[in-house]
Amino acid sequence: MVSTRAVPNLTFRRLRGRRSPGEFAAAVRRAAREIGEQVACDARYIGRVEAGEIRCPNYAYERVFLHMFPGLTLADLGFSARETVRGRASRQKADAAPAPAPVTTPTPPPTPVYSDTGDISEESDVRRRAFMTGGTASMAAASLGIGAAPAAAVPSPRRVGEAEVSALEEAVRRIRLLDDRHGADGLYRRAAQPLRTAYALLDAGAATRGATAGRLHASAGELAISVGWLAHDSGRFDDARSHYAEALATARVAGDAGVEAHAFCNTSFLARDAGRHREAVRAAQAGRRAARDLASPRLLSLLSLREAGGWAGLGDRTGCEQSLGQAHTLFESGPSAADPEWMSFFGEPELEVLEAQCRAALGDWSAAARHAYRATVLQDPHFTRNLALYRAELAVDLGHAGSLDEAAAAGHRVLDLMDEVQSSRIQGILAGMVRVLLPRRRTAEVGAFLDRHASAASTAHRS
Repeated sequence: MVSTRAVPNLTFRRLRGRRSPGEFAAAVRRAAREIGEQVACDARYIGRVEAGEIRCPNYAYERVFLHMFPGLTLADLGFSARETVRGRASRQKADAAPAPAPVTTPTPPPTPVYSDTGDISEESDVRRRAFMTGGTASMAAASLGIGAAPAAAVPSPRRVGEAEVSALEEAVRRIRLLDDRHGADGLYRRAAQPLRTAYALLDAGAATRGATAGRLHASAGELAISVGWLAHDSGRFDDARSHYAEALATARVAGDAGVEAHAFCNTSFLARDAGRHREAVRAAQAGRRAARDLASPRLLSLLSLREAGGWAGLGDRTGCEQSLGQAHTLFESGPSAADPEWMSFFGEPELEVLEAQCRAALGDWSAAARHAYRATVLQDPHFTRNLALYRAELAVDLGHAGSLDEAAAAGHRVLDLMDEVQSSRIQGILAGMVRVLLPRRRTAEVGAFLDRHASAASTAHRS
């Protein structure tokens, strides 16, 4: 029989060079956009390729990789020929015939937009796509191969396997990708069903052991955090708090320090936004304790920024400055192979905007505007939601700093993006900006922005 043991793809690893898996995944996503593809590539996918778990990418990734490395073939990138790995039937043929005749690669079929698994059966591909698009309980349950019954009715003795866990992991990637581009408001309700299915799988997978059990708990926890973030970003703070607590409980049951640190990080962020600043500090500190052995300076940097935000909300300038200093020192240590997948958003733009928010909370509006401006300049324009958020932060900071025309101009640039982004958080920031600018509406630039904002708000309300 043909061996199924994974052989590391050292060629692909060399092509990554000095970039971290997360940084390389971001480069893959950028390359995909350049040629009109859309792939949910992250650090885990790159790790699976380099470990040899993905012996041949799907057609979408093939086009992206060949675009990134012109003149090279899949073989040059360290991949196996597609006909030797494509699906269960192909592997059965390989077992039966040691020296199969060469086959002509067929014309590629339409590419599933978000499938990125490679080297798995077509059945698992179908389950994964159904899981991502299903809207009802029965469809979500069926998509994971657990029958047509609602997820809550899944019998407990069932053993959960690779297909189910991979589907959960893909759901997390899909949610994050859509949130990056469009914001949370239109996603929250749709994301609740995959989360219910995830916890039904936890109940059903009681007999699951080893690495699969660990991945199942981690995926359920990360999905709870992702759904909690959608609730958070769309202004449903109580729902978000509940989801984060659920993720934290899942992490502690499984002994997963990474998910625990993530849950505390988001809990701190939520507490700050809800005005519970001391809780924000405590949650960030708890996150740092959970993350201390994870070998990820960038994660510790983000948690320090969360703590700084709490201190700023309390008006404690000394505590804020100390935490900001720690955050910068840790950030300058650079990326690490241990950086969690979900931290792909945390680069220099996010560092700048989080410091801007601290400066704003302390009343240092000019300094806040400088940091927010740097965030807008540094941000990849393809991440539409974050760009809109950073511009909104800049507009508010400029308004409070007295630069009203510049604030209005920044506000216009936010409105330019709001057809693509649905985020109550960003809308709330703009509403605060409107209150700052209203006393100066007779200024031409300010008046034009206020009129446009009112028109946009009216249209949104009618729809």
